[in-house]
Amino acid sequence: MVSMDLNSASTVVLQVLTQATSQDTAVLKPAEEQLKQWETQPGFYSVLLNIFTNHTLDINVRWLAVLYFKHGIDRYWRRAAPHALSEEEKCTLRAGLITNFNEPISQIATQIAVLIAKVARLDCPRQWPELIPTLIESVKVQDDLRQHRALLTFYHVTKTLASKQLAADRKLFHDLASGIYTFACSLWNHHTDTFLQQFSSGNEAAFLSSLERTLLSLKVLRKLTVYGFVEPHKNMEVMGFLHGIFERLKQFLECSRSIGTDNVCRNRLEKAIILFTKVLLDFLDQHPFSFTPLIQRSLEFSVSYVFTEVGEGVTFERFIVQCMNLIKLIVKNFAYKPSKYFEDSSPETLEAHKIKMAFFTYPTLTEICRRLVSHYFLLTEEELTMWEEDPEGFIAAVEEIGGDSWKYSLRKFVISSLQPCTEVLFIDIFREYNQTLTPVLLEMMKTLEEPTSVEDMHALLIKDAVYNAVGLAAFELFDSVDFDQWFKNQLLPELQVTHNRYKPLRRRVIWLIGQWISVKVKSDLKPMLYEAICNLLQDQDLVVRIETATTLKLTVDDFEFRTDQFLPYLETMFTQLFQLLQQVTECDTKMHVLHVLSCVIERVNVQIRPYVGRLVQYLPLLWKQSEEHNMLRCAILTTLIHLVQGLGADSKNLYPFLLPVIQLSTDLSQPPHVYLLEDGLELWLVTLENSPCITPELLRIFQNMSPLLELSSENLRTCFKIINGYIFLSSTEFLQTYAVGLCQSFCELLQEITTEGQIQVLKVVENALKVNPVLGPQMFQPILPCVFSGIMEGERYPEVMSTYLGVIGRVLLQNASFFSSLLNEMAHKFNQEMDQLLGNMIEMWVDRMDHITQPERRKLSALALLSLLPSDNRLTSKGP
Repeated sequence: MVSMDLNSASTVVLQVLTQATSQDTAVLKPAEEQLKQWETQPGFYSVLLNIFTNHTLDINVRWLAVLYFKHGIDRYWRRAAPHALSEEEKCTLRAGLITNFNEPISQIATQIAVLIAKVARLDCPRQWPELIPTLIESVKVQDDLRQHRALLTFYHVTKTLASKQLAADRKLFHDLASGIYTFACSLWNHHTDTFLQQFSSGNEAAFLSSLERTLLSLKVLRKLTVYGFVEPHKNMEVMGFLHGIFERLKQFLECSRSIGTDNVCRNRLEKAIILFTKVLLDFLDQHPFSFTPLIQRSLEFSVSYVFTEVGEGVTFERFIVQCMNLIKLIVKNFAYKPSKYFEDSSPETLEAHKIKMAFFTYPTLTEICRRLVSHYFLLTEEELTMWEEDPEGFIAAVEEIGGDSWKYSLRKFVISSLQPCTEVLFIDIFREYNQTLTPVLLEMMKTLEEPTSVEDMHALLIKDAVYNAVGLAAFELFDSVDFDQWFKNQLLPELQVTHNRYKPLRRRVIWLIGQWISVKVKSDLKPMLYEAICNLLQDQDLVVRIETATTLKLTVDDFEFRTDQFLPYLETMFTQLFQLLQQVTECDTKMHVLHVLSCVIERVNVQIRPYVGRLVQYLPLLWKQSEEHNMLRCAILTTLIHLVQGLGADSKNLYPFLLPVIQLSTDLSQPPHVYLLEDGLELWLVTLENSPCITPELLRIFQNMSPLLELSSENLRTCFKIINGYIFLSSTEFLQTYAVGLCQSFCELLQEITTEGQIQVLKVVENALKVNPVLGPQMFQPILPCVFSGIMEGERYPEVMSTYLGVIGRVLLQNASFFSSLLNEMAHKFNQEMDQLLGNMIEMWVDRMDHITQPERRKLSALALLSLLPSDNRLTSKGP
């Protein structure tokens, strides 16, 4: 079939599309193959258009036709594409796509809108000037379905054109925005007013339909406003729309007040409210100076709804998050920060800064700070319930430990997304206005100096919130808080209150200490802290124990950590951490505890040896249990690395478990290598470095190395270190077993890797020659002519030349007879007498001696050259 006739081909294509929707693979696969063959046939996409616009056909068939059409745009619409569609067919298709906006199925309508937008990205406005006028006319019609579908397409086209980044495309979009902005504003206002009227009348079906149109028209305006103007503040309509958003937001928030929580309409209303805030946030991000006239209104609006009674009963979580983000971006915006010397700042920056300073007065900042701490920082009932029923889920969500922390919060509750948002806003505002807010926070601390009754849960939660704020602001409070006295006189006694209702405060206090560890804690207080950590690691509450483990990690990571202070508590802490590792059940929590154990082992090094017995026995079981959890296995590998380093030569006792782990982690034929390879190679290397001698099993896993060298990944440097480890550990046995294959891999590598990689390969060869002067030259003989030629040709990279001379110098000094045979081979290659070639080589060697910077290599070269002096013909004779 060279070209498809529309009428005759439609039946055939329809039949194949029907087969392609089958669940039977025997029917499905041939149909897919046939459709793939037709993709490049002229007329195929016209047939698809005819099929998916025929509303009488099966929905699945029409859906598939749309998808094939959409993929065809990606592959064959561009003029330069292989098998590109003809201009005549594209013209027909463009006209057919916008003939009728009457698709009854919403999912198919969305796909059609997307594919029209894809064509518009390539052809509008030059090849498709009628698209925008047609859409504008279609959104004016009275028919609800046609109006909605045209508006949906209008949005997707606008969104796609706004995303183009080339300067010429940006200019075209600016021209488009200028031409249609007035219409887009009036369209949005019309649909918004219609919605508000219908909402007042109580006709839910009608106002839901109007709300959908309001959302689509607002999405169009968002793209036009944010991306359609170079200097939007000079356009009265743009600024009028933006200023009008606040009034519209109030209207929509009032509408949401009168609707129940479990209502489809409320969900749609909240979407619209969030969309309003996105317009403001996007505009601030793209045009900070154009946003200056909106700073005052934005701050007033956001602060009133988030931090005063105005928002009570109206706001919802996502809206509060958006308002907080708006405040944060205004506070932090670099464009609004004057230079150190005000006269160096632009007038626009000074104007924005002036507005900010006028708004953030002492009363306003004080109210924001107090409200954040006393309202938004409080643990909620849902969080406290989750603490009781799913402690690991609580700690994972609130502290965000592990890679999949949020999955835990979805089991029974949704941990509020407000927590991280409020904390970030607090930190940003406190840093920006710390001179104003430091006394406020200190006053809040002072009111909490007295012990808190375990019966007063609200008071406990308030203290928890204030301590949270003090921890977050630790660096800013450095000069204002005598933390050492506070620790001894107040925090330490609070850690000793064991009542169950006091556990939120025990957790918070040990977290707070962790935040201050690297800021301001005297070294002589560390033993008191270690004693407290030992006690809390035995706490009856799991959340407290996990939080304590986190603080322990921060403590041992501290720059001023002293091993001598820590050792008296090592056995107790290590035992308790091991028990915690056994008790927790979630993968991410086990990873976290393992990470703490690894940090402890790394810090105390060999002094961990007496205490690791039970951990060593447990890790094989944990490895087996974690077969489906590769990230946990990565944590186990990290722990093993530090264990081997701590155990030294005694790590040989771990080989029955250790070597199979290395084997699996570094085997490219095993799927887990994608996650485990890097840590597995590091473990392999430290195992070699701490091995007292080679074993058959340790030698056998080197079979994994050849594929790793072929991979030529970022782990190549570690691979070279591993090879060196084998050479230094047992050169004869290793070279006899693997040198032939290794030499072949090196020869292939030298042709394709970087200069740095070549140097690493040659250093391995040099080490082999150094450790085993008899076997080394024989095993790496295929590489040596290349090295010799590099010297004779005057290698231009000094470090490469230095390595070449090191390799040949090692052969000459340690195996003169082999050097003689090599010289004879190279003389034939260069068609020179051996004496002449030797002389040329010596001349080049002496000339490039300055390239050798390492003292050891310079000494080696000098000795190698001196070895030539005693005998004139020792190297050119048949024997040594």
